[in-house]
Amino acid sequence: MEVPATTCRTGAHGTLPFIATICKVCKTGRNIPHSARWRGEDVLTPRVKLADVAKVVGVSTATVSRVVNGKPGVAEATRTAVLAGLETLGYRIDDPQGTHEGLIAVMVPELGNPTFGSFANELVIQLAAADRRMVLCTSGPGGTSEDQYLDLLAGVAVDGLISVSGTAADTLGTNDHYQRLLAGGMPTVFINAYDATIPGAFFNTSDAEAISQSVGHLRRYGHTRIGLALGQQRYLPAQRKAEAFLALGLPAESIVSTIFSIEGGQAAASRLLDAGHTAIVCGSDVMALGAIREVRSRGLEVPDDISIVGYDDSALMPFTSPALTTVRQPIAALCQAAVEALLSAMAGAPADPAEILFHPDLIIRRSTGPVHDR
Repeated sequence: MEVPATTCRTGAHGTLPFIATICKVCKTGRNIPHSARWRGEDVLTPRVKLADVAKVVGVSTATVSRVVNGKPGVAEATRTAVLAGLETLGYRIDDPQGTHEGLIAVMVPELGNPTFGSFANELVIQLAAADRRMVLCTSGPGGTSEDQYLDLLAGVAVDGLISVSGTAADTLGTNDHYQRLLAGGMPTVFINAYDATIPGAFFNTSDAEAISQSVGHLRRYGHTRIGLALGQQRYLPAQRKAEAFLALGLPAESIVSTIFSIEGGQAAASRLLDAGHTAIVCGSDVMALGAIREVRSRGLEVPDDISIVGYDDSALMPFTSPALTTVRQPIAALCQAAVEALLSAMAGAPADPAEILFHPDLIIRRSTGPVHDR
């Protein structure tokens, strides 16, 4: 079979030998015509990843990505070495039109929780304003895991990564994959997570302040038997909320940990109501909806009999019945700060490893009211 001739991306410097991947004139990748592919595979197999080239040349994956995408900030000697490595290994350029340039990966646990959808939507807006595009990776149960996504991203010309409420928030997990990613030079920032072993920038809502606002509001209504419904405390936000709850002088017996779902909220509320609590603070709006369901299943009303406070202020919470009192996360501010830090790191000026806490706001609606004896 005769292999069609190939050209560089510009098409201005004649044909390239088939084994060549870089035009020595304009330093761009070759443009492989679709006709050069058959049986669903490129003529170059197996596929070479950016990480493979980085390992051979002795530079970071981010440096190789900059060279592939024609980005500034790479020394000429390093650029020459990377180009030689690309040609030697036969790196495949899948993006002749430059559609991967400015691509940012965003990792969220799943989209079933409306809050994660809100984060993803806000990041789309913030990145678009910076002339960047987003590829969304969701790592829900039963799907592709975060470390699997990171392995995949190592072979794609992404310029940076934003992780939202991911494994970096799991206090019982290991985050070697993120440590390797940062050590390899991939600009990465985190939202609503923290791991002291990861030398990254973290942007979080203050869980302690959220609990203080919620409990203070209920106490002003006369509630003393206040319960806390959380997800698993292996995750840092839940752990911090529990610690803040105890610091306010409330008993550990008033904390119930289940999962962040409607069913989890209902199960937690069942135990707290059986124990005589008159108010329940929930770790998410979704859990709060489950708590309201449990209250009503007992023939009780919110807030006449039981007060409920949520967390997140998801988009539809003003329209529930009753409208949910909840703690609003400053999603726009968190995303803006994370994007600015990421762009700075991509420009060669990474932020110092640190955690930045943002203030939440208690949004008082109709699901809380004065205490009534039960």
